[in-house]
Amino acid sequence: MGSAGTYTPEKLVFGVLTSRAEVRDELLAAATDAWGPVDFVSGFLPFTFTHYYDTEMGTPIHRLFLSFERLVDPSGLAAIKRATNALEERWHEAGLRKVNLDPGLVALSRFTLATTKENAHRIPLSQGIYGEITLLFSRGSYRPLDWTYPDYRSEATVALLNRIRAVYKGQLRSNPAGRSH
Repeated sequence: MGSAGTYTPEKLVFGVLTSRAEVRDELLAAATDAWGPVDFVSGFLPFTFTHYYDTEMGTPIHRLFLSFERLVDPSGLAAIKRATNALEERWHEAGLRKVNLDPGLVALSRFTLATTKENAHRIPLSQGIYGEITLLFSRGSYRPLDWTYPDYRSEATVALLNRIRAVYKGQLRSNPAGRSH
């Protein structure tokens, strides 16, 4: 019989969708207050993969990625998703979201997203939040799966997540016990 152990901390990453570039600094300040210093912020990438958010957010929509210096216990992903859902309310206008925060976790072997949407390939975590393995790391890069969203399978996103993974790998090497700092 196996024994339950502790999880290796993982790197918290947010995929941010917004049509309001001016919220960037306020968003970074709020995220830093909640989850600690940010160690990576991408530029805005055009989000042209779907029109799903157009009515709610307006256009054009852009994607921004950020990652956090402090590693987190992956068992807390559901709580992080609930907190990001609450944070999105700061930028509601007339009851519509103007910012969408997708928290995920970079691990050496995978990239996992949190979601509120149930599906066959998603595992219930806690309080209505599911976890989805969105990308697997194989042959030197993250690789999409059948269900991976088009924006997360794009070359630009995979390249950014590979860069963030390299930072994470360095963090684990400098802290071999795998403890959060």
